[in-house]
Amino acid sequence: MKKVSVMIPVYGVENYIAATIQSVLAQTYTNFELLIINDATQDNSIEICQKFVDPRIKIIHQANRGLAGARNTGIRHATGEYLAFIDGDDLWLPQKLEKHIAHLENAPDVGVSFSRSSFINEAGKLSTYLMPKLKEITTPYLLGRNPVGNGSAAVVRSSVFEAIKFQDNLYGAVENFYFDENFRRAEDIECWIRISIQTKWQIEGISEALTLYRVNTNGLSANILKQLDCWEQVIEKTRSYAPQIVTRWEHQARAYHLQYLARNAVRLQSGSIAVQLINQAISANWRILILEPRRMFLTFAAAYSLWLLPQSIYKLIETLGLKMTGANQKRRILQDKLDYQQSCI
Repeated sequence: MKKVSVMIPVYGVENYIAATIQSVLAQTYTNFELLIINDATQDNSIEICQKFVDPRIKIIHQANRGLAGARNTGIRHATGEYLAFIDGDDLWLPQKLEKHIAHLENAPDVGVSFSRSSFINEAGKLSTYLMPKLKEITTPYLLGRNPVGNGSAAVVRSSVFEAIKFQDNLYGAVENFYFDENFRRAEDIECWIRISIQTKWQIEGISEALTLYRVNTNGLSANILKQLDCWEQVIEKTRSYAPQIVTRWEHQARAYHLQYLARNAVRLQSGSIAVQLINQAISANWRILILEPRRMFLTFAAAYSLWLLPQSIYKLIETLGLKMTGANQKRRILQDKLDYQQSCI
């Protein structure tokens, strides 16, 4: 059993961190170290972490450097052949690591393995699923969409990070960097794009929803417009070393990203922002209406319904829609799992 280094950045997650750690300790794949990176949190998160007694746990303290900085610190301390990340308010299903390691062991060209994710609310209630593309993920696709979906879905070969590392002096000494700490958001998207352009490693997903991704209205993911600004910065950085790729695909990528942010705005009950973003997506590249008609229609309808309808009526429609969507997605996940099992026979 090859060793896995699991990393949890900790900042302001005292309401969730105990459950997150427990979900890691409950993994069926047991050969791992758990690196908890205290990013100078101001709440009681670390006191909660210290209550867990397990020889695989190591707590690392640092001055606040943000999510990317905490992940980089974890990578520098990691001793595993595989590196796995989970945010301090998310959860893993027990077979998460086992299934990713099997995927990576059986697919030598895959450097980043990710899973589908289930959305949960702040109380831990399941709703719908992230249903990204799983195979044949190209650089143009990554420019506009993040199939990995969140910071708790990926398990990565350590050799992938070794291939993309760079050196900089941001804090008074030269260090190796993997995620770019100039980004306080979208640092994972920037990293996946860089892997796609600078290495031959493939990014590939597995069909099961093994990550429970918490929609936390107080978290980083809640600030939609700042996410858009950070994405624009990612595009500019990518342009600096791959200008031909960005020039060719930028407008289409922007339309896809705006559509994605519009869906997030609907999920966070921000109707006016959702309407603004979906209209901007069409303006950026109207061909998205042809390339993704169903998703565009649903996003457009949800955004305007949230914006125009009385909240009581919208809530009824939303509840029915979420039930139908969740049931359909669950059936698809189960069918994909059966298809995969049959293909292995």
